[in-house]
Amino acid sequence: MRLTRPVFAYTKKILDFYSQFHPSPLSIKQFIDFGLNACEKKSYMFLRKELPVRLANIMKEIALLPQQLLRQGSVSMVSQWYHKSFEEIINYEKIEPSSDTLKKFVMDLKSIRDRHSDVVQTMALGILELKESTGEIDPGMEASIQYFLDRLYMSRISIRMLINQHTILFGNTEPDPGKHIGCIDPICNPSAVVRDAYETAKFLCDQYYFGAPALEIEEFNELEKEQPVRIIYVPSHLYHMLFELFKNSMRAVMERFEQDEENIPPIKVSQSETA
Repeated sequence: MRLTRPVFAYTKKILDFYSQFHPSPLSIKQFIDFGLNACEKKSYMFLRKELPVRLANIMKEIALLPQQLLRQGSVSMVSQWYHKSFEEIINYEKIEPSSDTLKKFVMDLKSIRDRHSDVVQTMALGILELKESTGEIDPGMEASIQYFLDRLYMSRISIRMLINQHTILFGNTEPDPGKHIGCIDPICNPSAVVRDAYETAKFLCDQYYFGAPALEIEEFNELEKEQPVRIIYVPSHLYHMLFELFKNSMRAVMERFEQDEENIPPIKVSQSETA
C-alpha cells in the first residue's frame, strides 16, 4: 500500500497524537457490566478512540525494532497490517454514530480482526527469517525482541477482546442467550474447556507419537460441595492456553517415556474454588 506524501504526513501526525495516550485499563467485571446493558453508540464512541490508542502504541514499538528485523518480509507485512487497521479506525474519528455508520463499523472491525488473525505466526516467521539471514542473533537483540513479542501478543489479545465483544454484542451473530455476555461466559465450566483442549492436543500427539498420556482432572469446590468449579472467563482464551500447555506437556512425557510406553503417566489438572 503506497501513500502520497500529504496522506503519509497526516497519518504520522495522527499516529504520534494517539501514541501519547495509555490504553484504558479494563476488567472482566467492566466488560460484563457493560454487556448486560449494552449500548452500541457508547461502545462505538469508546472504541473509535480506544482502538487507535492501542494500535498506535504497538505501532510505535514495532518502529523501534532492530532494522535487521524490520527488513524481513514477514515483519514488514505485520507492520503494514497495523498501519492499514489504524487508518481504517481513524476514519471514524469525527463521524457521528448513525445507523449506517454503526453497521459499517462492525464490518470494518470484523475485517480488522480477520486481517490480524495470523499476526503470531507471521511474526514468528519473521524471527526465523532473521535467524536464517544473520546466522545468529546476539543475546542483547534477542532479549529486546522477546520483550517486544510479549507486549505485541498482550496488545493483540486486548484489541481482539475489544473487537470480539463489540461484534458479538452488536453484529449479526446472535450470542447464546442467557449465558455468554459477548465473548465472556459468566458461568464457564473450566473442566469442559480442559477436556476440549486435551482432546485436540491428544489427536495431534496420537498422530505423531502413536499414543498420548491420559487425562486426570481433580476438582475442589469449597463453595458448593459436589458441584463443578465455575469461573467468569473467556472460554476461547482458556482453550488456547490449555491447548499449548497440553501440547508441550504431551511432547515432554512421550519423549521422556519413549522406551517405557507401558508406564506413561497421565497429565493431571487440578482446579479449585474457595471462599
